[in-house]
Amino acid sequence: MMYTKMSSQWLLWTFGAFLLALTVDAQLSTTFYSSSCRNLTARVDEIIRGHIRRDRTLAPSLLRLHFHDCFVRGCDASVLLNSPRGAQGEKDAIGNKDSLRGFEIIDDVKTKIEAMCPGVVSCADLLALSARDSMRAFGNITWSVPLGRRDGTVTSASEANSDLPPPFGTFSSLSAIFRRKGLTVKDMVILSGAHTVGTARCASMQTRLYSFSSANPTDPTLDPTFASQLKRQCPQGDNTTLIRNDQTKPTDTWDFNYYSNVLRSKGLFGSDDAMKRNPAARKIVLTQNKPGSPFSAEFAKAMEKMGRIGVLTSRQGQIRRTCTRTN
Repeated sequence: MMYTKMSSQWLLWTFGAFLLALTVDAQLSTTFYSSSCRNLTARVDEIIRGHIRRDRTLAPSLLRLHFHDCFVRGCDASVLLNSPRGAQGEKDAIGNKDSLRGFEIIDDVKTKIEAMCPGVVSCADLLALSARDSMRAFGNITWSVPLGRRDGTVTSASEANSDLPPPFGTFSSLSAIFRRKGLTVKDMVILSGAHTVGTARCASMQTRLYSFSSANPTDPTLDPTFASQLKRQCPQGDNTTLIRNDQTKPTDTWDFNYYSNVLRSKGLFGSDDAMKRNPAARKIVLTQNKPGSPFSAEFAKAMEKMGRIGVLTSRQGQIRRTCTRTN
């Protein structure tokens, strides 16, 4: 009887989630602004390309900004909100403070789109478009961005601290975080491939390099030569220096080299190394790490899926006039 009741509840929950997904899919559309803000996507692309021409390092940063937004309260631009008076918002979270960048780029996009279409386009949609367009300009990687998101009105550091995947996460803890967002193990492994570009703070590697355990101050899963290389760039106590995620290339390029680094124990984070600690995940890593890799195509699919996490639509939320504060 207990089993039947629990099974029925599970089926009801699953069916409800399925109906919600269908509703969201119906409300998000690549043509959402075709009549209310014509030429939106072309204009955003133009603005972003200008910024990336001046500083191509902004592209991975905008990609990361979109990721960190979607993992906390869904893709609602809550990460862009300034912290409320007397409280801490997402910008103050451990994984975000002094780490996320690109806020001023989204502000610039918003200002120019507001001048063109006042009160029409959400900050959440502009962030999603900017992340895609920046990576297209950076490395010719692109994906579909259905539109129609609305903006959230709440930002919380505590929620970000609990919802963002930590750099020291085990495979089980990371997969649980992704599963709560409706993402699979494959989605997790593919999205982690974004670490083939961008930078990281030395602060996120201090434990792995200097205080991993009483028996092993340095994480023994790191390639020893690679660990020594990282220590030269990130001395003990250095919490501010930025170094490239992929240390094996002279310049940042969009490719599947991340998976080669994972297999050779040359990923910066314990969360990178975790990608090979599970048989199913390791199989995905091996599939990506070869000539003719499906990585870019599968990354595009995973990004579109991620961009639908917890979106606000219809009359939910608001269209913020300024991305840093609520109306």
